[in-house]
Amino acid sequence: MRSTVSPGIEAADDLVADTGEGEVCVAVGGDGMVSSVAAAAVRHGVTLGIAPAGRGNDFARQLGIPRHGELLASLLRDGDVRPVDAIGVSDRVVVGSVYAGVDSLASQLVNEMKRVPGALQYPLGALRAMATFPVTTYRVTVDGAEHTFEGFTVVAANSGYYGKGMHIAPDADPRDGLLDVLLLGAGSRASFIRKLPQVYRGTHTANAEIVVLRGREVRIEADGVQAYADGDPLAPLPITATVLPGALRIISPDPSAVTR
Repeated sequence: MRSTVSPGIEAADDLVADTGEGEVCVAVGGDGMVSSVAAAAVRHGVTLGIAPAGRGNDFARQLGIPRHGELLASLLRDGDVRPVDAIGVSDRVVVGSVYAGVDSLASQLVNEMKRVPGALQYPLGALRAMATFPVTTYRVTVDGAEHTFEGFTVVAANSGYYGKGMHIAPDADPRDGLLDVLLLGAGSRASFIRKLPQVYRGTHTANAEIVVLRGREVRIEADGVQAYADGDPLAPLPITATVLPGALRIISPDPSAVTR
C-alpha cells in the first residue's frame, strides 16, 4: 500500500497516473475529491476505490459503499470491480450530477460557509438559495428533443443523490447508460421550502412543477447561470453533458444487495 496526500484536487491526474499495474487507487474524501480522482481513473484506465470522508459522500451513498470500519476495509480488500457510468461535460469527467440553478447557487453558498456546522450547511444553503435565485428561462435539449420552461434549475444526474443526502433523482441508476434530467419549474418559493424534506425522501418528483426526462445527451442553456458538478464550479451555461457508459471501474457492492 502507498499513501499520498494530495496538495489539491488539481493534482489528482498525476497521482492516479502513477498507479502501478495491479494497484487500486483509493480516493479518501468527499464528492469533489472522488469526482476528480474518478475522472483521472477514467482517463488512465485505473480501478477506483472510495473511502468516504467528506461532507456529502453522495456518490458513495448511491453505490452503497460503507463509510468506515471493517465493512469498508473488507469491501476495499475483497470487493468486486464493477463498471459504472460517468458524465462527460465541458472537457471534464464527473460521476454524480451536473446542475445549473438554485442548487448551483446553494453549492456556492455552502462552499463559502466557514463557521457553520457541517450538518447545517446544506439545508441552510438550500433555503438561502431558494429565497433568492430568480426564475429563469431554460432551454433544455435531451437527445435532440427541446424543452423550454421557466423555472429554478435543471439537474442532469448519473447518481441519484447530491447535497448531502438529497435524493434529487430517485430513479437514477449509474449503470443504465442514461442520465436522469430533472426540470424544476417556477412555483411558490414558500411551497418549495416547505416541501424541501420531500427531496431527502425522493418523493418530490410527484409534484406538478417537476418534470423528469431521460437521455444520453443533455444540453442546458440559460442566461447568467453558473453550472456546478459534484459540488464544485463547472462553467457558465450553455453546457452539454453526455453519459459515458461503463467508463469507470470501481470497487463497489452488488447493486441488488444495496439498501438505502
